[in-house]
Amino acid sequence: MRNHIRTTALAATALLAALSLTACGGDESGNDGKSDAAAPAASSTANPDTGKAAEDAKETGGGKTDAPAENVSTTSKGSTDGSGNGSGSGSGKSSSGATGGGSKSPVTCTGSNTKVTVTKVSRPINHLLLTATNTGSATCYAYHAPALRFDDAQAAFPVLRDSIPQAVVTLEPGQSAYAAIGLSGEPDGQELHKGTHLAVYFTGKANQGSTGAAAELTLPAGTSWGDNGFVTYWQSEMADALTY
Repeated sequence: MRNHIRTTALAATALLAALSLTACGGDESGNDGKSDAAAPAASSTANPDTGKAAEDAKETGGGKTDAPAENVSTTSKGSTDGSGNGSGSGSGKSSSGATGGGSKSPVTCTGSNTKVTVTKVSRPINHLLLTATNTGSATCYAYHAPALRFDDAQAAFPVLRDSIPQAVVTLEPGQSAYAAIGLSGEPDGQELHKGTHLAVYFTGKANQGSTGAAAELTLPAGTSWGDNGFVTYWQSEMADALTY
């Protein structure tokens, strides 16, 4: 009986030991399972890196997007430069058109592109005033002094050299030039001629004779002129002409 109880106790002890080993094995197996589960966790950790790599790729892709933007910018600059050049060229043509096209190339003032008038002035005495107004569409130059011929006089009227202006008188369309005519000069007692008609000739740059058509004018009533009279050079201001 005692031996049976001892045998049973030993069997129970062996069974408990086996169960204990089984439990330990299960724990170790569970730990291994946890380790196996940890692998996906590592894989999950890799996923953020992959996501980061994807973000980096996107940023790289953004760089590629920037590259076309630079190309567009370059093209835009090229287009701007081209437009600028074109615009500059266009502006040049426009300016040229405005200067050369609207007013054309400058020409010499003549009786054909100006309106010339002659008037009597109260001061200085014995003076007439010539006014030449540009009626053309181009700028004209009033070179030197007008060449005058009273009625059927054999010689041109004397020119006052002291009246040479500092620069050639330039007339835009609508502008006027002025010249004073001293009907008689020193000495007193000179012979005077009654005048009714005056021909006004324009001179060229070289001042070699007249150029273009003459302006034919009727003199103010009672005009008399002497051989010692004079005409000034063309002036841009009336006051300047009448100082002589």
